[in-house]
Amino acid sequence: MFPMSFSAAVDTAGFSAPDGAVPFHDPIHRQHADDAWWRSSVIYQVYPRSFRDANGDGMGDLAGVREELEHLVRLNVDAVWLSPFYTSPQRDGGYDVADYCDVDPLFGTLADFDALTARATELGIKVIVDLVPNHASSDHVLFQQALAAPAGSPERAMFVFRDGRGEHGELPPNNWQSHFGGPAWTRVLNSDGSGGQWYLHLFDSSQPDFNWDNQSVRDEFERILRFWLDRGVGGFRVDVAHALIKAEGLPDWGGRADGSSSEGFPGHEAPMFGQEEVHAIYRSWRKILDEYDGDRVLCAEATIDPLPRLTDWVRPDEMHQAFNFAYLHHPWNAHGLRNVISSSLEAFDRVDAPTTWVLSNHDVVRHATRFGLGEDFPRPGDGIGHLDPQPDTATGLDRARAASLAMFALPGGIYLYQGEELGLPDHTTMPAEFRQDPTFARTGGERLGRDGCRVPLPWRAEEPAYGFGTADTPWLPQPESWKALAVDRQDSDPGSTLNLYRSALRLRRELGLGAGSLQWSVEYEYSDTVAFRNGDVVVLINMGEFDTQLPGGSILATSHPEAGANGLLAPNHCVWLKLN
Repeated sequence: MFPMSFSAAVDTAGFSAPDGAVPFHDPIHRQHADDAWWRSSVIYQVYPRSFRDANGDGMGDLAGVREELEHLVRLNVDAVWLSPFYTSPQRDGGYDVADYCDVDPLFGTLADFDALTARATELGIKVIVDLVPNHASSDHVLFQQALAAPAGSPERAMFVFRDGRGEHGELPPNNWQSHFGGPAWTRVLNSDGSGGQWYLHLFDSSQPDFNWDNQSVRDEFERILRFWLDRGVGGFRVDVAHALIKAEGLPDWGGRADGSSSEGFPGHEAPMFGQEEVHAIYRSWRKILDEYDGDRVLCAEATIDPLPRLTDWVRPDEMHQAFNFAYLHHPWNAHGLRNVISSSLEAFDRVDAPTTWVLSNHDVVRHATRFGLGEDFPRPGDGIGHLDPQPDTATGLDRARAASLAMFALPGGIYLYQGEELGLPDHTTMPAEFRQDPTFARTGGERLGRDGCRVPLPWRAEEPAYGFGTADTPWLPQPESWKALAVDRQDSDPGSTLNLYRSALRLRRELGLGAGSLQWSVEYEYSDTVAFRNGDVVVLINMGEFDTQLPGGSILATSHPEAGANGLLAPNHCVWLKLN
C-alpha cells in the first residue's frame, strides 16, 4: 500500500520540458456537442457469481450485488453491467441460457432483480444486462423441442441443423472449429438410435447456435428485449454480437476459430462472423430501445478487425457502443498505445460514435497480471497456471495503476471489471482440480481457460472467504495474497489502488474528461512517454526504462506517490497535470 493521497495537488511550477515549452498538435478528437450519458460513461462489470454472496452458499448472487451498490457509488460509475444471471445449467458460467426471462435460483429471483434495479436507480446507477443471442443452452425448451422434432421441421429451423457429409452423413457439415476447442458440430441421434443431423455450436456443444435467418428467432428476441426494458433496464451488452448471421452455404474456413485475421485468412472473410446481414437485426433493436425513455443503450461485444470494420456496429441507427478490443490488448509500449488511441478515435469519429476503453474483463487475464508478464506472455487471451512463468507482481501493479489512470483521462466510455479497482491479479497458481471453464475440459488442459480472472472478490480481510460470503469455500478458491487487497484494508489507506480509482474517476467526472478532446504532445511524440492533453489536463505515462522530465504544472493525480518527484516521471508511472 502507498502512504499518500493520489489526488493531492503538488506544486511543480518551474519544471519544464526540455525546450521550456509544452506544444501540442491540433486535436485529433474534439469535444462532442451531444451530452448523452453513454458518450462519456463509466460502466462497471459485475460477474455475479464472484461479486458478493449474500446467502452463504459460496456463490455470488443478486442480493449481494444490491448490498454493495454503495461501493459503486463511491467509484463514481454511471452504470453496472451484469453478466448473465438467467436460468442456466451453468456449463459456461451462465452464457448457456435456458430461460432468458427468469433468474437462475443460484442468483435469486426476479423479485431480487427488481429490488436491485430499484435500489440502483435510487443511487443514480443504471443497470445493463448481458444478452446472449448467438446461442442458447441445450436445456432451453426450444432446443429440446428441436431435438424431438424431425429434420426440416419448424422446431429445428430455430437452430442451425444440417445433414452431415460422407456416404452416411457421418462427417460434420463443414470444418468449423469451436472457440473452446474441437469441432463446432455435434451429431444427434434419430429415434431409432441411428445417426441423425448435426447442429452448430461455435462454443460448447451444450450451446447450440440459433438460426437468425428465421424470423421466429428474431421475434423471440424482440420479446426478450421488451421483457427486460419493461423492467427498467438501462440497456444491453450483446454477447458475440458479430456472430448471429452465418455466410450462405456455410463454407469451410481455414483460419482461426475466433475469426481473427491470420496469415492467408483475413478476418473479414470468416464465414461465421461479421456478415453484413447482421446489421438489420441491430437496426430493428435500436428502434425498440428508442421507444423507451431514459436513453437506453446497446453495446456490442464484437471481435472484429481491422478496427475500422468494428465501427459498422455503431453507426447512428445501430448500437451506441462497441468494445474496443484493440485497446484492451495493447502491449506495454508507447508507440503501440499512441497508435491504438489515435486509430480508435479516428475510426469511431467517422461514424459519430464514442470510443470505449477497457483493460480487463471476465474473458482475459487481468491487466495487473498481464503487464507483469512482459513480452513472454505464455498464453495471450488465456489463463496462467502454476507451471507457467509467473508475473512480476510489483511491476504488474505499477503498470496497471498507470495504465488505468491514463485510460481515465481519455474521451469516450470506460468499462471497468470488478476487482480491478483493488489491483487484483489473476489467480495464476490455481490447482487444476478447481478449474471449471469448459475450455479447460475441451482441450484436455492445453488451454487453462478463464477461471483465474473470475475468482470471488475479497471484501473484508478477517472474515471467511475474505468477506465474499459466510461459506468457508467459495465456488473458486481465492489466493492468500488477496487478503491484503480486501476492500476494508484499502478503504482507509489513501494510497491504495481503490482510492486511486475513486479519486481519479471523481476528477474525470468533475473535469468532464469523458466528453473532452485529445491532442498529442509534440515534445514527447517519439519518446517512450505517452503524453496528451484533454482540456486543461495533460497526461503523461512513462512506458520506457528511464526517467522523463515533466513540463510545468500542478499535479492533479498520480499512479504512485513518487510520480513527479523532483520534476521527473519514473518508468511505469503516470501523472495528470494542470498546466500553469
